[in-house]
Parts: sequence; C-alpha cells; structure tokens
Amino acid sequence: MIAGYVNMAKFQVLDHPLIQHKLTMIRDKNVGTKLFRETVRELSTLMAYEVSRTMPVKDVEVETPICKTTKKALAGKKVAIVPILRAGLGMVDGITEMIPAAKIGFIGMYRDEETLKPHEYFVKLPEDIAERQIFIVDQC
Repeated sequence: MIAGYVNMAKFQVLDHPLIQHKLTMIRDKNVGTKLFRETVRELSTLMAYEVSRTMPVKDVEVETPICKTTKKALAGKKVAIVPILRAGLGMVDGITEMIPAAKIGFIGMYRDEETLKPHEYFVKLPEDIAERQIFIVDQC
C-alpha cells in the first residue's frame, strides 16, 4: 500500500506524511475493524490524489455566473480501478470519491504457500481496458 502505481515502468513511492500516518494506524494490531475500514478509505483517497498528480489536463471554456473563462479539465485516458481481491476492495470507494467516472475491474489472486508464486483465479475487466489508465490497488 505504500507504493503508488505502475505506468510504463514508472513506479511512485508515496511518502506524504498523512499517508505514512494512516499506514501506521492500520498496521497497529489493536486497530478495530471499523477504524481500519475508515482509515483505508481515507488512505486510498489520499493515494488517488497523489498518483493522479501527473494526469494530463487541457483548457476548456466554462461559463461561470459572472463570465466565460478558460479553465483546466482532465485530458488523458479514462481511468479504471482494478483491486486485487479481496484486500484491494476496501480502496475502491476512496478512489472513486476522487475519480467518480472510473470503471471498476477485478483480479483475483492467491499465493501458493509452497512456491510463494502468485496464481490468478479470476479476471473481470472493463471491455475498453486498453484505452484506460489503470490503477491497480491492493493492501500488503
């Protein structure tokens, strides 16, 4: 959960103080279920803010109550959020608060206890996944 996203071999470490603080909270063995879920949601919202920092923008004209003006709007690919089942599910709501139009996909994986290699058992992705910027989310 400390790491951000992978994009064309780009990896981002999220070291914002609020992210570090919330990671510490959820790693406490005495944290209750309710506080854990609330904190994961907050944490994923903060992470969405950080990893979306480099998303491209374009100029758009909008009419305000006072006048027309040119402002910035997202210009890049649409977004897909893909949680790794089950741990990543708790992060979806926090990210969709920031990016409500994102489509959701799912990947189910488990680790072979003997080889420690991951095994995929379920994949359900949006049909247009190739045209989307993908945020793969999981908790470790």
